Amino acid sequence: MQLRVLAFVLAGGKGTRLYPLTKERAKPAVPFGGQYRIVDFVLSNLVNSGIYSSYVLIQFKSQSLLQHLRDGWEVNGLLKSHFIIPVPAQMRSTEETWYRGTADAIYQNINLIEQADPHVVVVFGADHIYRMNVRDMIDYHEKKRAQVTIAAIPLHKEMSREFGAIEVNPDYSVRAFHEKKENVPPMPEDPSMFLASMGNYVFSTGLLLRELYADAAREDSAHDFGRDILPRLVSRGDMYAYDFRTNKIPGDPPNSEAYWRDVGTLDAYYDASMDLRTITPKLNLYNRQWPLRTAVYDDPPAKFIFDDEGRRGQAIDSIVGNGSILSGAMVKNSVIGRGCRIHTGAVVEDSILFDNCDIGRYAKVKRAILDKNHHVAENETIGHDPVSDRQLYHVSEAGVVVVEGRRSRVDISSVSL
Repeated sequence: MQLRVLAFVLAGGKGTRLYPLTKERAKPAVPFGGQYRIVDFVLSNLVNSGIYSSYVLIQFKSQSLLQHLRDGWEVNGLLKSHFIIPVPAQMRSTEETWYRGTADAIYQNINLIEQADPHVVVVFGADHIYRMNVRDMIDYHEKKRAQVTIAAIPLHKEMSREFGAIEVNPDYSVRAFHEKKENVPPMPEDPSMFLASMGNYVFSTGLLLRELYADAAREDSAHDFGRDILPRLVSRGDMYAYDFRTNKIPGDPPNSEAYWRDVGTLDAYYDASMDLRTITPKLNLYNRQWPLRTAVYDDPPAKFIFDDEGRRGQAIDSIVGNGSILSGAMVKNSVIGRGCRIHTGAVVEDSILFDNCDIGRYAKVKRAILDKNHHVAENETIGHDPVSDRQLYHVSEAGVVVVEGRRSRVDISSVSL
């Protein structure tokens, strides 16, 4: 029997710990890897897994995300079951509120589940950098005859306050669920690690509908899967943890380690970005059997010009987006977005440039994140003077300088009224 699968992507988080990158955009719309957005990872995983029916639940500062979904993820398939549709809060709660929690986000769209009548519903977050064969997790869910399956990954115990912790039996059935607490039970095979929830779930439809209606009626509920629904299900439903380490991506070498990063902070985001530019990257973007999909723009190729001593356009251990020009400049260990211009004598090291940044002649940028459209003046330095940087810019706990972008003017001259 062909399973009917309906997906919900939770893309409504504020991403406050990523400020100022989330000053004007939702966290899932934050650029990553030169030409992608964070949301591209979960949507690519679903499409590559053969799951073509997805609702993207949006909320805070959603305009940038909506534009990206329009440019990169409009699905005009011949089948009605092929779609990726953004959905704002439907105000179905008694108070007619925005989404109050992850469970409430699904509850406010419960009619979409009832109309589609799927066998299983997958609920995935849009906040993480990872590749995952979702079909493998669904197969595990069916093999275990589970009602709920939670994707899980081992993490060090000191991180337990940031994640839901899953306590499991030897067969990986869930014994208890601890939401963001200290001193959580360790993994039996490694006392220094705990099993963390990745925030990705597979639900059998009947159980999900029943629990959503019950949770909506509870006045004492935060209407959240991790805080409310999952802990209440431990003794009442067949709930299993899915070990993400067992997930295999078609086209990857057999010994490849599963990659997943929570990019909830500026330093975590920076570290995940730096993972891309190594000789053998931990996150493989070059597997043609598992492509990372995104919006397609009419950009020309990147260009490196001048071969004069002291004026040589070159990039080393770096990613350079389409349309960018390195004009007699040096880029090292960096991720450069689309349409950037880096001029004669400029040096960019250990940095991330979003789209359309302009680095002036002989400027120096080191260990920094520059948001889109930022112009660095001739001879200006960023990331070289900690005292000055903290006066002018936002600096992360690990010392990464984060420079706000500038708004680009929208061309409306061709709009007919």
